[in-house]
Amino acid sequence: MDQRARRHGLDPVTARTPNDETVADSGDDVRPLRRRAGSTPVPNPDRLALQAEWLNLTRVDLPALAVTRGWPIQADHCFQRILLDAACDGRWYDHITGRPAYAHAPDAILTRAIALGRAAIAGGTDMAALNRQSLGWRGKA
Repeated sequence: MDQRARRHGLDPVTARTPNDETVADSGDDVRPLRRRAGSTPVPNPDRLALQAEWLNLTRVDLPALAVTRGWPIQADHCFQRILLDAACDGRWYDHITGRPAYAHAPDAILTRAIALGRAAIAGGTDMAALNRQSLGWRGKA
C-alpha cells in the first residue's frame, strides 16, 4: 500500500487523503469512497452502476453484434477506444487521466460514450465511421 498511497497523494500509514477521505486498497486503483453517516465508507452506487453498464456494453453487447453488423472491430478494447474517443471529441487519453479510462472518466463522458454504443446497437450510429474517426485522431487512418 505504501507505494500506491504515495502515488495517489495519500498518507502511507493511514491511507487517507489530506481532507480525510478514506480510500479502498483495490490494487492500483485507489479511489475515493463516499461515507454514510455512522458507517464504513461505501463506493458510490451510481458510479458503480455506470461502470458496470459500460463494461457490459463493451465486453458483451457490442462484440456479440460485431460480426453480424459487419463492423471492422470485434475486441472490447477497440469498442472502448472508439466510444471514448467519440465522447471526448478526440483521443480519450488527451482528456482522461488515469487508467483504466472508464474508471477515471468523468460521468458525463462515460454517459455519452454509453449513449453512442447504445445508438450503434439501435442502428443510429455508424460504428465503422466512428472507428475511422478514432483512427484519424490517432494518425492511423
